[in-house]
Amino acid sequence: MAAFRLTRDTILDGSLHASVRDILGPDVVFMTDDERRAEIDGMLDRAPDPRRVWVFAFGSLIWNPAFHHAERRVARVHGWHRRFCLWVRAGRGTPERPGLMLSLESGGSCAGVVYRLEPGSERTELDVLWRREMFTKSYRPVWVQARTPDGLVPAIAFAANRGHDRYAPGLDVETVAHHLAEAAGPLGRGCDYLFDTVAHLRQLGMRDRALETLEAKVRARRGATT
Repeated sequence: MAAFRLTRDTILDGSLHASVRDILGPDVVFMTDDERRAEIDGMLDRAPDPRRVWVFAFGSLIWNPAFHHAERRVARVHGWHRRFCLWVRAGRGTPERPGLMLSLESGGSCAGVVYRLEPGSERTELDVLWRREMFTKSYRPVWVQARTPDGLVPAIAFAANRGHDRYAPGLDVETVAHHLAEAAGPLGRGCDYLFDTVAHLRQLGMRDRALETLEAKVRARRGATT
């Protein structure tokens, strides 16, 4: 069972970072405040349209964004696909039984959700997002074009940082299923991260066949009652 809830408050009060440090030890390196501010400033300086800043969600941000937003739409991004390619040794895993998290990899397309930030709130809300997603620097923020029912919008998305020691390229589906079925940590079970992603995509009328195949394999490993 999860012992820690990921919320706006636990992100901002340092509880999230503390929970990771409790597992990984005091030597774990986090992004500094100055690094975070500089990276957010750089992303906004490169914004295709500074008046419209959106965030693309492909995993847990779909159902638990934790940042404030003015609008939400279903969307699809071309040129990127969703993949379990980041090791998790805290959160939904441990060093002894690591889990895996989703990231974006080049190629294909990915269905998800985009959130529009209220003009004037961009730095405040991106600070919350960066504290959550970027504190171990395992992601690489990129600008993408997201296709929505009301047209294309420029959005910030998180691709895998291929130079990070958490990066796990080329894992086969059986290996991914094994780790998702076995891993658990303060934020909950690895399998629930997968199950929730698939369920929320279905609710939105979107399907990811690769994730659904993986879901079936993980449920079979855990037993029909999971």
